[in-house]
Amino acid sequence: MNVYGSDKIRNVVLLGHGGVGKTTVAEAMAFASGVSKRFGKVTDGNTISDYDPEEIKRGFSISSSVIPVEWNGYKYNILDTPGYFDFVGESREAVAVADAGIIVVSGKSGTQVGTEQAWDLLEQHQTPRFIFVNGMDDPEANMENVLDSLKEKFGSHIAPFQVPIREGGKFVGFVDIVKMQGRRFDNNKVVDCDIPGDMSSEVESVRETILEVVAEADEELMLRYFDTMGEDFTEEEILNALQTGIEQGTIVPVMCGVAANGTGISVLLDSISHYFPTASKRNPVNEGLDLAGNKVEISASDDAPTSLFVFKTVVDPFFGKVTYFKVKSGILKAGDTLANVGKDADERFNHIYVVRGKEQIEVPELHTNDIGVVTKLASAATCDTLCSKDTVIKYPAITFPESLLCMAVVPKAKGDEDKISSSLNRLVEEDPTLRTVNDAETKQQQLFGIGDQHLDVVVSKLKNKFKLDVELVKPRVAYRETIRGTYRVQGKHKKQSGGHGQYGDVHIIFSPSGEDTPYVFEEQIFGGSVPKNYFPAVEKGIQECVQSGVLAGYPMVGVKATLVDGSYHPVDSSEMAFKLATSIAFKEGIPKCDPIILEPISSVKVTVPNDYTGAVMGDLNTRRGRVLGMEPLGKKQVIIADVPTAEMFSYATDLRSMTQARGEFTMSFARYEQVPFDVQKKIIEERAKENEA
Repeated sequence: MNVYGSDKIRNVVLLGHGGVGKTTVAEAMAFASGVSKRFGKVTDGNTISDYDPEEIKRGFSISSSVIPVEWNGYKYNILDTPGYFDFVGESREAVAVADAGIIVVSGKSGTQVGTEQAWDLLEQHQTPRFIFVNGMDDPEANMENVLDSLKEKFGSHIAPFQVPIREGGKFVGFVDIVKMQGRRFDNNKVVDCDIPGDMSSEVESVRETILEVVAEADEELMLRYFDTMGEDFTEEEILNALQTGIEQGTIVPVMCGVAANGTGISVLLDSISHYFPTASKRNPVNEGLDLAGNKVEISASDDAPTSLFVFKTVVDPFFGKVTYFKVKSGILKAGDTLANVGKDADERFNHIYVVRGKEQIEVPELHTNDIGVVTKLASAATCDTLCSKDTVIKYPAITFPESLLCMAVVPKAKGDEDKISSSLNRLVEEDPTLRTVNDAETKQQQLFGIGDQHLDVVVSKLKNKFKLDVELVKPRVAYRETIRGTYRVQGKHKKQSGGHGQYGDVHIIFSPSGEDTPYVFEEQIFGGSVPKNYFPAVEKGIQECVQSGVLAGYPMVGVKATLVDGSYHPVDSSEMAFKLATSIAFKEGIPKCDPIILEPISSVKVTVPNDYTGAVMGDLNTRRGRVLGMEPLGKKQVIIADVPTAEMFSYATDLRSMTQARGEFTMSFARYEQVPFDVQKKIIEERAKENEA
């Protein structure tokens, strides 16, 4: 592959709802540009971008991939992304390094949830975009309906550049609204043709929309538009206004085609270099921070010192760690050594590659704005910045969604626990949206992900990559036990078995402490009935006993133990005897202090469109939650509630189902509260079954 200067490179991310054909669009681009000699199909498992065994098995993308293609003197790095929300982290990595985006929409289904999410993601990065309406060969495809749904969701930004031509119900070409020229598909070529006479009214209506959009992009054109209704706009004026509007995000062109047979793909490829701005024009200066947190700027040009941003890491069984990066400034050459900012480590780039799916192609150098990979870097991880030693800049990290679906990982074979932990750590390095917690209290390895499919892929990877069979089970809840009553009890330990015996006698008042700590110990001994040197032994006994409550064996909190009396033997008493006496007092006295079970309560904030607030609040109530209030947020509502943590483990999946993936939430630990008595009974029964097992 040739080496390209920064102005000849475009990084274009493909986004959209799952199943609309993003991977097929990428495959069609590769085929049209001559990169691939065969047209792969997702159903056959032989596309360039979906090469992972998990993707082939499941029939959809689970990770982003890069496909560089060469087209009319330009290099396009096409970033194909998953459409399913479980793998949104991959999309965010790709958007972070993209200069432009193409949102793929189904000609049959129109705007879907994934369309909205793709738009919002590009809006966050202020990324110029096209919309490509795919599947126009479907008899049920309707461009007019699609445009209506796009305009309803995204407003006046939508600018249809093409009107499809149909003959006998078949999609055979389109009218180029900008040039007012008919175009017909003929054996994978696009040839000029006359605009069909029966389409004149439809074409004029769409043309009027384009002229209005053009006029809004330029004040001078706006004045002329009202004078002449746009009739005297030259083609050059229209093109320049469109380019400006696309760059500023005020114009979003809509094009159409059929990716499955390559129809319209060459036009889409032409439009990328024609309409999308260069990276240096869009962002001439890179911004970041130095190690002290001060703002730093560096020119986004080949002449600047070399710096790059790591946006993705893959653990490959053959190549080891593969690091994906974007050159943010300068020229990276094979043999260069760069400093990993903030990690006090140097990395040498012995070999530089560009990747096309799983294929690695070695290149001598990469210029600003290009995307490449390097293998076996020691310290580099996702979101790291590497730069020349005389330049210190740290680029902003990618913002990933919080992983809130929690399951416990249980090995099917004994002795695999340590292997599971190390293998999960490698997968977490590859996927920042995964999180693991080794919970010492519940003695479980907990795995947090975005959704069910996300965690299911992890289970498959553990089996196929690391030969580990595991299952996911509902996590245990870290319950607590406490007391609500007060009781005075005597605990006496007396044993005589020849020689020195054992003797310890304590009188303890157990009562609620009103604090979150496990216990509070006090002594109120008068007259030396218990010598002071045995006080630590009594407290040690309390300390050990509160680790396991009397109801279900959960740790206790809020217990106050006051030593008020006792007795001792000058010969037979010992620290061990007094500790055992304390244990006897605890086991006899705590059950008479009205013990109860406490459960963790989470503070939850659920953000949903207004239409879903009733259903979401009703669901929170069924989870024993308490809705505390609502706050408006644009066209959405933020529902604030306190919910038992035990009811929230699967909420990420349930909320997505209730809101068609339009809802999101955050949660954090708030406090412990008493569980209802019917729930307490179930907890005690389940704990007893666990102990029996």
